[in-house]
Amino acid sequence: MPMLLRELGKTGVMVPVIGLGCMGMSEFYGSSNEVDNINVLNRSIELKCNLWDTSDVYGNGHNEMLLSKVLKDRRHDVFLCTKFGIIRSPDGQITGINGTPNYVREACEKSLKRLGVDYIDLYYQHRVDPNTHLYVLHISPIEDTVTAMAELVRDGKVKYLGLSECSAEILRRAHKVHPISALQGKYSSTNDFEKGDVRISHSRFAGENFDKNLVLVNKFNDLAKKKGIPLSQLCLAWNLAQSDKIVTIPGTKKIKYLEENVGAADIQLSADELSEIRKVIDSVEIVGYRQLSRKLLNLGNK
Repeated sequence: MPMLLRELGKTGVMVPVIGLGCMGMSEFYGSSNEVDNINVLNRSIELKCNLWDTSDVYGNGHNEMLLSKVLKDRRHDVFLCTKFGIIRSPDGQITGINGTPNYVREACEKSLKRLGVDYIDLYYQHRVDPNTHLYVLHISPIEDTVTAMAELVRDGKVKYLGLSECSAEILRRAHKVHPISALQGKYSSTNDFEKGDVRISHSRFAGENFDKNLVLVNKFNDLAKKKGIPLSQLCLAWNLAQSDKIVTIPGTKKIKYLEENVGAADIQLSADELSEIRKVIDSVEIVGYRQLSRKLLNLGNK
C-alpha cells in the first residue's frame, strides 16, 4: 500500500505519516554501524518513509555527515529536517543554548555544508527557554530568532520553519513573525536499552520509576497482542489517531524495525479500541522525566 500522507502545516506540502528519526544512528542510543545505517536510510526511501529528522547536535555534526552519504545521490527523494540551538563542546558536553540571529545563520551554513545540500526542507529551533542557572546562554527573544530563520527562507536556504518542545505562548509569538509549519515533541517508552543508551540516565527509566512506568508498557503490550500487531505499531497508530495534523518520526537502526514502523500507517484503531487505550493511559501515573528536556525548558523557574 502507498504511504499515508498528511499536510505539513498549511504549506500544501504532503509528508509521510511515518518518518525516520536519525539521532540514534550517531549516538545516545547505544552502538551503531555505518553500513547498517546507510542501508536503513536507503530502505526508508524505498518505503516512502522519506521524512528524515536530524540535528547539528546529534553526534556533534556526525549525524548530518552520515546522511550526506545518501543525500549526495538521493537529495530529491528526501524531505530533510534538521535543527539548531543546542551547543556542545568538542568532548560532547552540552554547554549552552544559542538563539541569536548571527548564530542562526552560522548554524544553518554549517548544517548545509555537513549535509552536502543547497537547502533544508524544514529547519527547527531545537530548544528555547532553557534554565539560566544550568547553562551558559545566548538567548534572543523568539521574535529575533524567528526573524533570522525567516531570512534563511527568503534566501532559499530553508523552505519551512519549525520549533521543538516549546510552550504554546512561544509558538504563538513565533508564528506572528513567520509561519511555523511544525512543532516537534517526544513520545518514547521501552525497556530494551543497551549499555551506553542515554535513556538509562533519565529519571523516567531509573530505579523504581522504571518499574512503575513499565506497568503502562505491559498494559499496552497486552492490547497489542489482543489486536495481533507489534507493540510499536499500536503506539504509532494511536499517536496518528490523535489528530490528522500528527506525523511520527520513530528512530531505528535496523531495517526490521523500520519496516515494522512503516506498517503502522496501515493500522486502523476502532472507536472502542481508542477508548480502551485511553482508559489504560488514564489508569497509570507516569513518574520521572526526561532529563534533557527538563533542564532545557525551565527558564525562569528557579
